[in-house]
Amino acid sequence: MAPPLLQLNGERAVVLLYVIRILSSSSLSLIPQAFSLSVLSLFALCVEIFADHASNPLAHYFQTRPGASSGILLGAVTLPSLMFSRLIQILRAVTLHEVGIEELEHLKLQFWAVSAICFTVLFFLCIIGRHQTKNIDFFSSKINLNAKHSFMVVASLGFCFSSLFGGWHVSLMLLCVLCHGLTAVKLLQKMLRTFPACVSIGESLLVTSGLVIYFGDMLTCTAAKVFLVQNGIKRSEISTIIQGMIFGLLLLPVFYKYVIQMWECCASFWSNGAQENHDIQRSFVFYVLLTSVLVVVAPSWMQFVHDFQMHPLLWALHFVFSEPLKRLTLCVYWLVIISVAVRQFYYISKNSKTERILLRKYYHLLAVSIFVPALVFQAKFLDLAFGAALAVFLVLEIIRIWKIWPLGQQVHKFMNAFTDHRDSDLIIISHFSLLLGCAIPIWLSSDFSDRPLAPFAGILSLGIGDTMASMVGHKYGVLRWSKSGKKTIEGTAAGITSVLAACFVLLPLLAATGYIFTMHWFSLIVAVTISGLLEAYTAQLDNAFIPLVFYSLLCL
Repeated sequence: MAPPLLQLNGERAVVLLYVIRILSSSSLSLIPQAFSLSVLSLFALCVEIFADHASNPLAHYFQTRPGASSGILLGAVTLPSLMFSRLIQILRAVTLHEVGIEELEHLKLQFWAVSAICFTVLFFLCIIGRHQTKNIDFFSSKINLNAKHSFMVVASLGFCFSSLFGGWHVSLMLLCVLCHGLTAVKLLQKMLRTFPACVSIGESLLVTSGLVIYFGDMLTCTAAKVFLVQNGIKRSEISTIIQGMIFGLLLLPVFYKYVIQMWECCASFWSNGAQENHDIQRSFVFYVLLTSVLVVVAPSWMQFVHDFQMHPLLWALHFVFSEPLKRLTLCVYWLVIISVAVRQFYYISKNSKTERILLRKYYHLLAVSIFVPALVFQAKFLDLAFGAALAVFLVLEIIRIWKIWPLGQQVHKFMNAFTDHRDSDLIIISHFSLLLGCAIPIWLSSDFSDRPLAPFAGILSLGIGDTMASMVGHKYGVLRWSKSGKKTIEGTAAGITSVLAACFVLLPLLAATGYIFTMHWFSLIVAVTISGLLEAYTAQLDNAFIPLVFYSLLCL
């Protein structure tokens, strides 16, 4: 096999360029993290080359999404690079005494946790690939058991040495990081088995690492409250509400599954009702559980970890009505524009020959018209609105998948009008990726951001750049980046130019005049160019990766 650097394709080259750009902005105090990110990138590159090898692709073993490469390199470096970029940004703030040192230490711990997750998953993929070449079923073999025992021995030795030389505090940190890695491996296996042919390995790695870090932080916060430990990290009411609601809704299908199993076992002894009555009974159970989660379970956790003076849902209503003219007007604007646009797009999808990919880009433009005014004038309210929208999407997707009466079939029919080759009947991810792609940069910037364009990373890259690239490339594109791909040079150039033009309009609106006349314009051009090239070359879900990559580069 040729050396890894000789097997670079367009996507791999752009990803390595992205990592190099972030590493070049590092300071001396972040040398350990920079070294870790460098090793992780090279390791991920080697694993991806091995996984995509024609003689033994891991995609066949895991039944990943057809037509996509493994995406292991991009999936493995995206979150660690984002964390590293945030470390650079927070370090600037600590130097200027704008945030406390606790924020920096907390972010360092999260960087090591997400790096451990990616390293652990990469080692797992190496073991899978090695045993696959020998035609051994890893999951059912004795080798799997021996590998688990070996890992536990290594973890125990590491725990003992860290206890001797670093103290119990270091040992607990190491144990926490190792648990993150093992949890991510289990979650990745569960995701790829539950949703076959829906995601690539890189996409599943991004999702699992993000979930483990996000809810690991939730567990840490809960443990700090239980043991009365002050960690010095300030959490807003809005972030606590969003975290509790999302966690509760993700656990809802698990509770519903087991409750339905018990319900059906009991009902089978005394009832032989019609199928319609059976569906109504299951729906009744679902809505009772949903109400319990939203009104009792999730708010109980919120009140435990944060000192709300009232029920969290009442706090959210009070927050909305604290500035009724601005926020209610914004809500009315959203409802009107969404109802009109969705009805029009649905009609076009059923009665027009417009290609599905172009129709979906109209939703990207809709996101720009919805989110930009709110982000400029009501950023905190937009944080809460994103959480509410994500909760609604999760509830509707659960209703669609479980075919909950009476909305299940209607939701499924409606959502199918906007799906493409990356969606399936098992799960529709496009609307989630668009919403989260716009929301995550804004959520990450809610505590501190000294780069005015960073919160707009998702809106600019997806709502403007990706949309213009698709429309111009589809209509005028002639020169393709590769023989097998559909992306064109004309489309990429249009996407990059449109984002730069939007930035030129946004900066004066944000009153960031000092930013315009400094060297940051060079950083902005580099960030837009790298993210545009990644959109052109990647076969992964661009709605998930491009906003995070663009945000990381804008924070430098």
